[in-house]
Amino acid sequence: MKIAAIDIGSNAARLQISTVLHNDGIVSFKKVEYVRFPLRLGHDVFTFGELTPDSEERTTKLMQVYKLLMELHEVEHYMACATSAMRESSNGPEIAERIRRNTGIHIHIIDGQQEAELINNVVVQALDERQFLHIDVGGGSTELNLYQNRRKLNSRSFKIGSVRLLEGKETKGAWGKIQTWIDDNVDRSREVIAVGTGGNISKIFNLVSKTSDTTTTLADIERMKDYIAGFSLEDRINKLRLNADRADVIVPASEIYISVMKWAGAQEIIVPDLGLKDGILQLVYEQVGLRNHA
Repeated sequence: MKIAAIDIGSNAARLQISTVLHNDGIVSFKKVEYVRFPLRLGHDVFTFGELTPDSEERTTKLMQVYKLLMELHEVEHYMACATSAMRESSNGPEIAERIRRNTGIHIHIIDGQQEAELINNVVVQALDERQFLHIDVGGGSTELNLYQNRRKLNSRSFKIGSVRLLEGKETKGAWGKIQTWIDDNVDRSREVIAVGTGGNISKIFNLVSKTSDTTTTLADIERMKDYIAGFSLEDRINKLRLNADRADVIVPASEIYISVMKWAGAQEIIVPDLGLKDGILQLVYEQVGLRNHA
């Protein structure tokens, strides 16, 4: 069986198609197709408060492409979720409805708490009994989740993200709210380890010279941020080979990860290859199982 997840973020929209594998009672998902396209919906919403006709047209075309890919792969079940940009857009719901009528793709506009829960459902599988601060930085929002003994103690979504910072549209006082939340929730008497998800931290992690498959340090993240910031936008694209829509937001995004880690006292960060799309896939599979047993 093949299932799919569509994640429509503030910077890009992603489609992942996976085959469901069963091995000795253990279920896993094998990626067979992954497409990422830089819609940059956050530019419209954080500047004008709504999505423009051009953004609607491009999103509609992309959903048509994604639908065709799912048909070619004979996907049986899928879910499409939109996050910060579309949920903050004054015309987000009506555009989602028009896209549904034009493409057949039903877009679920999820709130920050739902977004965090979907990501957490897969991230928690990579944790142990220690204290972890999960940092998920998107284009329009940042979700923080605190874990001890594999149990989530608290979480919060903040209106600050890579595209929002780039546009200078972060919510007033957002930095202070993050620091206050960390001060109120992180147990400073225990070691805290950061867990980073999101496209920018994954790219930074891949650029860092590292000995671990999943872990790097705050010092390495800072060093790489300073290194990238030393290049012009054009050189980031041509010399560092970053995609254009990654080249301009990677430094603002890294500033969020670095600030959160410093405030929390975290010296190490785990970067699992997981994100919202993985949480959506898991939810799709769980819903299929519930329907089959109904």
